[in-house]
Amino acid sequence: MAAEIAGFHDPATGTISYLLADPASGTAAVIDSVLDFDPRSGRTAHASADRVIAHVRAHGYTVSWVLETHVHADHLSGAPYVKRALGGRIGIGDRIPEVRRAFEAVFGFDRFADQTSPFDHLFADGERFAVGALEVRVMHTPGHTPACVTYLVEDAAFVGDTLFMPDGGTARCDFPGGDAHALYRSIRRILSLPDATRIFTAHDYAPGGRAPAWESSVAAQRAGNIHLHDGVSEAEFVAMREQRDASLAMPTLLIPSIQVNLQAGELPGPDARGRRYLRIPVDML
Repeated sequence: MAAEIAGFHDPATGTISYLLADPASGTAAVIDSVLDFDPRSGRTAHASADRVIAHVRAHGYTVSWVLETHVHADHLSGAPYVKRALGGRIGIGDRIPEVRRAFEAVFGFDRFADQTSPFDHLFADGERFAVGALEVRVMHTPGHTPACVTYLVEDAAFVGDTLFMPDGGTARCDFPGGDAHALYRSIRRILSLPDATRIFTAHDYAPGGRAPAWESSVAAQRAGNIHLHDGVSEAEFVAMREQRDASLAMPTLLIPSIQVNLQAGELPGPDARGRRYLRIPVDML
């Protein structure tokens, strides 16, 4: 049986969380889950993750992995909540220490002196792992962040923020550690996959007011991506990306998201009175 792929759109952040399942074995993975967060009140909720959890339970699946394509800057990860509800190991690309170093001056983080990590597993480029009988291959696709990865399974590629739908273009590269040259090369690597490969994006902001969408193909991206269709050179892409990024506002949830997501989605520990706090850097971003 082919893999089951189900997408769950979160309208508050434009995030698409995915369930990847092997129906034959009843084994599944959850990709890019969301913890609801109200930046005005600082309150968390679980409606987005609960939709995915309900689907898993309705189908009787066992979750073996809770995967992240990268350290997201526009939503807080729901990975620990999903793990507590369904089990599984939290995995992400193994260049996470580079992301932490890029942001440690902004937030005053201590270094990972021993390279330990709050994640259960860090994937190397080219590493393979199983979701039931499905083989998943990890492809490092840096540029948006140093640690972005794409998960390849059968004819599907879960590309995170590296690519959006063709009318949405590509990810920004102006966060600490971002690199437009690296993003160009990562996207060309993705677009060297077979034309029929299905591209599943982690975000969609519905440009032009169209309905949210999250599945395209390598052929569609090569023909019609507004930023990086066939024929666009690296120099042209980098110039476009840097000019565009200079005009973009910071994501609403960047400050809480980075702090939480670098810790595999775990909120800061409580103080002696049981209260949790996030840091707000001043004049740093």
